Amino acid sequence: MGFSHAYGMATERSEAERMIKTAYDMGYTFFDTAECYTGMTPDGTVSYNEELVGNALRSVRDQVVIATKFGVRHNPDKSLTLNSTPEAIRKAVEGSLQRLGIDCIDLYYQHRIDPKVPAETVAAAMTELIKEGKIKHWGISEANEDYLRKAHAVCPVSAIQNRYSMMARHHEKLFPVLEELGITFVAFSPMANGLLSGKFSAETLFTDSSDYRSFMPQFTKEGMEKAQDLLDLLKTLAKEKNAAPGQISLAWMICKKPYIIPIPGSRKPERLRENLGSADIILTQDEIKNIDAKLDGMDFLVFGGSVLKN
Repeated sequence: MGFSHAYGMATERSEAERMIKTAYDMGYTFFDTAECYTGMTPDGTVSYNEELVGNALRSVRDQVVIATKFGVRHNPDKSLTLNSTPEAIRKAVEGSLQRLGIDCIDLYYQHRIDPKVPAETVAAAMTELIKEGKIKHWGISEANEDYLRKAHAVCPVSAIQNRYSMMARHHEKLFPVLEELGITFVAFSPMANGLLSGKFSAETLFTDSSDYRSFMPQFTKEGMEKAQDLLDLLKTLAKEKNAAPGQISLAWMICKKPYIIPIPGSRKPERLRENLGSADIILTQDEIKNIDAKLDGMDFLVFGGSVLKN
């Protein structure tokens, strides 16, 4: 997402594609995008994230999993317009297939729940797309238990993609449901939009209005103060494990449950390499329980999403 959307000016096309391919060369095999991830590059052209992903991975298509999403339009005021009608889904999947330059999407998410369209209706549309060979699996982003169960009963859901990090643990209540139904938890913003990397301070300024961090509460002075105990904890654990703070935050969820897959984003090769190294860090269940106990006593300001416009 960050190459095209929400983190300031979009990265120049050839550079973005080069970095995506570099990620594959490092060992990344799961790539996440969406039809609504767009932005303006420095030369004034529109960057469509799906095109970047498709072009960068075309030569290794059979070695990667590509996930994309439908049903959301970003408005200039940062609000969202939702549309998950069957007609809109049909139009969206054709557009995504064309931009990605592929015949079948590996994992197709409903980007946000549309309150106007029943879960069963969306799931029925997914059934049709699977039968037609346009998608292999489907998922729901920002899913809740009621919607998930209704959708899964019609067409089995392979994954949810919800916000999850040491600072945002409210979706842990879904763990029993995911285990019961055999559904993967893909964790977006697993480092609280980069805060848990330890690379930012209260003095960090995000002056570009297209950089969503400019209005995220965790990057305010108060938000940074509330997060300081956690940042100190990460530094201590990182020293013990000979790792970076961000790696600890990712290892915490990777080691917690075998079905959690964090999807950290970065535009820098050194961050890509650092994030990948988190898979080599082992935290025992006792260590995770001790961390969770400390997190239970902390209070955070964290970004929770955009305003909806229906």
